[in-house]
Amino acid sequence: MNWFRLLGIFLSIILAVPVLFLIYMGFFVFKSPQAFSQAFYSGVELSVLSSASAAGIDFALFTPLAYYLSREKDFITDSLVDVPASIPHPIVGVALVFLDSPYSPFYKIFQDLGINFFDTYYGLISALVIVSAPIYIRSMKNYFDSMPRVYEEYARSLGAGMGRVYLMVIKNSLKGALSSSLTSMSRAMSEFGSIAIVAYYVLYGPLAGTSPASILIYEYYGYYGPQVAVTASAIMIVVGIILLISLKLIQYLK
Repeated sequence: MNWFRLLGIFLSIILAVPVLFLIYMGFFVFKSPQAFSQAFYSGVELSVLSSASAAGIDFALFTPLAYYLSREKDFITDSLVDVPASIPHPIVGVALVFLDSPYSPFYKIFQDLGINFFDTYYGLISALVIVSAPIYIRSMKNYFDSMPRVYEEYARSLGAGMGRVYLMVIKNSLKGALSSSLTSMSRAMSEFGSIAIVAYYVLYGPLAGTSPASILIYEYYGYYGPQVAVTASAIMIVVGIILLISLKLIQYLK
């Protein structure tokens, strides 16, 4: 065991201890009954459902973009992908609120389609897609980068078009796509800044009248003190750990 391994173990413990301590405090010290209420369980369900939906949209919309960035050098597009990750996320929420306001040139279009972002499931999903998409694109791009290109070049030499080659690559990239989707889902579940602006309460759509779990934890801390917030946080950490274990199993199982 060399010094780098010891240092790595030590630093990983430093990262894990605060989280494990919070689980201990939440389940064994405070164990607030309010955190085990149906209201919070509904918030957790909303967070998981909306994050999974955002991950599915990331896969459907941005996999072609990740493939394009992996195979082509495009400085402008590559830079634009990182914009949502480089700004404070409340800005994303503010942008969505004004996107379907009367000040926006898209207002009439959204009204005709019946789309409203403020305090709706549409707004929640839209915010989560924007903040999680850069994570998905970068993860999927790295996966495409690691794939040998000899088969793609061979297929093109036989006359296969870009679309057919892309479908062939995707067929052999489902493990990477699932892993990248779970990574983006984890990012979406941890979001607070943007949804605190655009979807503090979800008044329309699935689980109407519910707030996402991260919003409820913030409310519990402000209204009831740390005891309830710590227990609620511990519950959410367990949900996140389950997702993390699933991700690691996919990454390491052949």
